[in-house]
Amino acid sequence: MIEVKAPNDYSDTKQRVFLAGSIDQNLAENWQQILVDKWKDSSITALNPRREAWDASWKQTKENPNFVQQVHWELDALEHADLIVMYFSPTSQSPISLLELGLFAASQKMVVCCPTGFWRKGNVDIVCDRFAIPQVKSLSELAEYVLKVFLK
Repeated sequence: MIEVKAPNDYSDTKQRVFLAGSIDQNLAENWQQILVDKWKDSSITALNPRREAWDASWKQTKENPNFVQQVHWELDALEHADLIVMYFSPTSQSPISLLELGLFAASQKMVVCCPTGFWRKGNVDIVCDRFAIPQVKSLSELAEYVLKVFLK
């Protein structure tokens, strides 16, 4: 198992899984670590946008080179991922995750976990139905789904 965090290079890796979902300036639970821990004995490369050196004071504008680097890394990693897992935390609004769901819904490389309580669960469920995106009910199911995809 390899974990690559933004903004590091992942170009020489295989079996890439992008960890899309709730972060909210590091206020959301660190669900990415839960998945990484469950995959520790696998050959998966987890592309984790949760940046170690994130500075919440950074202005989120296209004039801020650190922010621009982060956004480009995420978009590139989403495009290069073999699978995109998306988790919507019920304690989060996750506007960027909703944007990413819209951008990659038709990619046929997503799986979504949107527990009851997420404020726009209905919208997420309808998008998943429309684009035939598999859904799971928990982080444990999400971890197992990914292992089954890569261990078939």
